[in-house]
Order: sequence, then structure tokens, then C-alpha cells
Amino acid sequence: GASLGVDSTACPLSAMSSTPVRVPKPLLPSLPRTEAASQLDELLADLGHTQSKLAAAGQGAEVPAESVLDNMLDSLTRDLQELGITAAPAGVCAACRKPIAGKVSPRRHPGHPPRAALTAPASSSQVLTALGKTWHPEHFTCAQCGRELDKGPFFEQGGRAFCEEDYHQAFSPRCAYCAGPIRQKVLTALEQTWHPEHFFCAHCGKVFGDEGFLERNGKPYCHQDFLALFAPKCQGCERPVMGNYLSALQAVWHTECFVCTECLTGFSGGSFFELEGRPYCELHFHQRQGTICHGCGRPVSGRCITAAGRKYHPEHFICSYCMGQLHKGTYSECRDKMYCQPCYDKLFL
Repeated sequence: GASLGVDSTACPLSAMSSTPVRVPKPLLPSLPRTEAASQLDELLADLGHTQSKLAAAGQGAEVPAESVLDNMLDSLTRDLQELGITAAPAGVCAACRKPIAGKVSPRRHPGHPPRAALTAPASSSQVLTALGKTWHPEHFTCAQCGRELDKGPFFEQGGRAFCEEDYHQAFSPRCAYCAGPIRQKVLTALEQTWHPEHFFCAHCGKVFGDEGFLERNGKPYCHQDFLALFAPKCQGCERPVMGNYLSALQAVWHTECFVCTECLTGFSGGSFFELEGRPYCELHFHQRQGTICHGCGRPVSGRCITAAGRKYHPEHFICSYCMGQLHKGTYSECRDKMYCQPCYDKLFL
């Protein structure tokens, strides 16, 4: 029959150690480090997000929710460290000053000017960076109204973030017409800022084009209305005077409008006669004044003879029949003609 074999190389019992030896535990299969770190990030991010969300809700509880979640995170971190996995926070929230677990999603800053809107991170991330800092998404809020800014654009001023409405209300220039904030194009004129569509003629309301505007008492006017309202008016045609003009009779005139009021002839000799604020040539001035010689039809200046309500040059006061010189008081009249007494008697008696 078969016999038991003896291992002659085995150690005698007396030679074996009397110290108990621990049975080694089987090693748990470990995920590759990158995958484990990824899952850890997601787990810690969910807990971190819940922690920050419940911080306010747990303020009235006997055991603050924030404290419970802190303990949970600490315990989870220790357990993972025992497995050889080290969890490092993604950053410290600039608002609550507590570590942030999760993946960092940087905010893009398209420009340096303070009015440039900054782009929000992806909504799935539990960590965001903005203004050179890291934040819990729910802690990145408008400095004015407190609205969360993690899902939309924001504006930066003085190192603080603002929603679009509060930024414009607080920092954008104001329109001199409507007093509202100017959100896009700014027009500067008259030492003020305007919405382009609100900078128009103060009289007709027309928006200014390439011709520009003219100013009066701090208000803008189009050229047409400015001239109609404020330019000096020609005394002759009552239209605005814009180019060459004459100043006469305490008024201004277009050169082509300064003519005799009666015959519309210009004053080529450089002199004119004034009557009731209007200019006249010599002939029509004397006609208006009744100082035209009845004998020759020319103006009488200097010595004159008045007879039968008419004026005569002395040399033209003659008998209509014999053409002899008449003397005041020694003539007779018939049918608007003057006669010496002998001729009158001869003709009419």
C-alpha cells in the first residue's frame, strides 16, 4: 500500500518560531490613479457643493449641517489616504475662505477694460475661477444685488464682480437727455455724454448728420434752426444773414437787399436818404417828403419857393405862357399852371 511521504527538509517543530504571525489581508484591487482621482474629484465636488448649499439652511439646527459635512469630508479623506489616494483641494473659496473640491473651470477674460463682460464657466463644474481667484459657484455673486453669476456674463469694477444691470446703473456714463445709463456707444458733446439717438436738435428733434450742430445756451441745434432762431435777420428780406452784410439804420442787410425802398435801385453813389427807418434814393426821398420841384420834377435842396401847395426851384417859378420869372404874390393860377398877371388877364379875362 501506499505510504506517507516525509519531507526531510522540513524544520523540526522545536525550531519553529513561537511568535504568532498575522495572516495577511488580501489587497483590494485599486483603480489606476488617474481614474481614482477623477472619481474622487467628482465625489468631493458633490459633497463640497452640498456643504456650501446647506451652510445657511443648517444655521437653526441643533447640529449645524456644515459641521456634519465637514466631518464627512474629513473621514472620507482619511479613508482615501489609507488606500494611497491623496485628495488635494482645488482651491480656497475667496468668499467663504473654505477649501473647494472639484475640477477648476477658469473664467475667460476677453479684455482688460472694466466694461468688458467676462464669460461664465460651464454649469456642471463645482469650482470656478474669476478675477484671479477660486470660488464656490454659489458664492460668486454680484457685489450689489447678490445674484449668482456662475451661469452668465459679469462685469468687473475695482476687483469686484457685478451683474450687467447693477454694473451699468453704478458705473456707466449717464445720458444727458434721458439720464439713463449708456450701455453701448457713447457720444460725447457739450462736455456731456449722450445716447447717439438722444443727441438731436433742441428745436426740431432731428438727429444730427454729417453737417454737425451749433450750440446756443448749452443746447444743440441743427444749422437750419440755429440760423432761423438766432442769426441776425436782414432788415430788407427778414431772412438770416450768413455771409457778407451791411450795417445801416441800426440793422443788418444783405448787400443785395440794401436798395431804395421805392424803386429797388442800389446806391451806387454810396449815399442814401433815410425816412422812417427805410433807405431811399434822393428822388424818391423828396417825393415822399413833397420836395420835388413842380417845374422840373427834380428834388429841391436849398432855396425853394412854395406856391399853391407846391415847391419850386426859384429859377423854375415862371409864367407858363411868357416864361418870365414870377415873384411870390404877383402871379395867378389856372388849371395847376402859374401865370404872370398880364398873361393871366390876357388869356382868361
